[in-house]
Amino acid sequence: MTEWIVRTFVPRADEVTDPAVRTRYGLVASITCIVCNVVLCAAKGAVGLLAGSVSIVADAVNNLSDAASNIVSLLGFKLASRPADANHPYGHGRFEYLAGLVVAALVLAIGLNLTWSSIQKILAPEPVEFSAALVVVLVLSILVKLWMSAFNRSLGRRISSDTLQATSIDSRNDVIATTAVLLCTIFSSLTHLDLDGWAGTAVGAFIIWSGVGLVHDTVSPLLGQAPSPELVDHIRSKIMSYPGVLGTHDLMVHDYGPGRQFASAHVEMAAEADPMESHDLIDNIEQDFKEKDGLIVTLHYDPIVTDDPKVNDMRNWINQAVKQIDERLTIHDLRTVPGPTHTNVIFDCVRPHDLAMGNDELRRRVSELVCERYPRCICKITIDESYVSSKQ
Repeated sequence: MTEWIVRTFVPRADEVTDPAVRTRYGLVASITCIVCNVVLCAAKGAVGLLAGSVSIVADAVNNLSDAASNIVSLLGFKLASRPADANHPYGHGRFEYLAGLVVAALVLAIGLNLTWSSIQKILAPEPVEFSAALVVVLVLSILVKLWMSAFNRSLGRRISSDTLQATSIDSRNDVIATTAVLLCTIFSSLTHLDLDGWAGTAVGAFIIWSGVGLVHDTVSPLLGQAPSPELVDHIRSKIMSYPGVLGTHDLMVHDYGPGRQFASAHVEMAAEADPMESHDLIDNIEQDFKEKDGLIVTLHYDPIVTDDPKVNDMRNWINQAVKQIDERLTIHDLRTVPGPTHTNVIFDCVRPHDLAMGNDELRRRVSELVCERYPRCICKITIDESYVSSKQ
């Protein structure tokens, strides 16, 4: 069913990095879920009112709220697809993250409301009328919600959408809630013990816990979370794959919404090479990222002296020596300024953001290592902060 919907309603479905295709995925997912949730709400609401079950009526209201969250998702995808303008030069892609946050807040609100209604039912219990129609509606609801969860999860993974992933989790919660209601109703009809309110309270607590997790997950990209290690490794590996590139550092990735990521990095190349050829190579790397990855990359050219064996040996030795302090430390942009009494060794050291020692302590430790091997050298060290991490 999922593949048929995608093939029928999403033209160029494989081009998931295209913002227009992503928007189409989001619209199709949202409209599909709106229809399903409205139908489920009507069916469960009617049965719940006839049976006098607060948990079933609450479950129906939950479906109505789900439809509202699907509308929010639809608006989020639609607004996120708006092109860049003078006031928003990087586009409006973060509307999708905002939509995901609203969906998460709705899930949390639903859990709180369900818990409160269930506690009231515990304090003032009312009999629940058991019927075959009730069982049929709840079973069908479980099957539909299972499909909706898988449907949203599949599409969310295809287009890397936190909003659709949140919707998938919400549908999974509905499956758990409706299953609990069904089991409780069957058990109560067999034992004449009223567990309706207790079941609703347990389900509400689970939904609250899930909502808190969703809020955390959707707030993170809005605050500027670090890029994934997979993306970092891909960018670095691709840059280093070009002949003539000696190293890369100071990588930064800025996220303005799914499919709207920008990156910058420094690229080390031989200072002795023709600067026009080096510039042309950097242009080619940037264009390659844009065409094949949909990623806007800006690269800075760092010339490195490669025809001085002493400087090369020193650079290689220091780069290995700093790993005695922490294996994640690296250096770059090393150059030397010889003098009659000493030689200034100037370089940058990249410090992981979670390194326990401060910048002054790190400079002192690195200087001691270098001066122990090169007594006539004085280190001039700039500490760089690392904002990305690779896979270990």
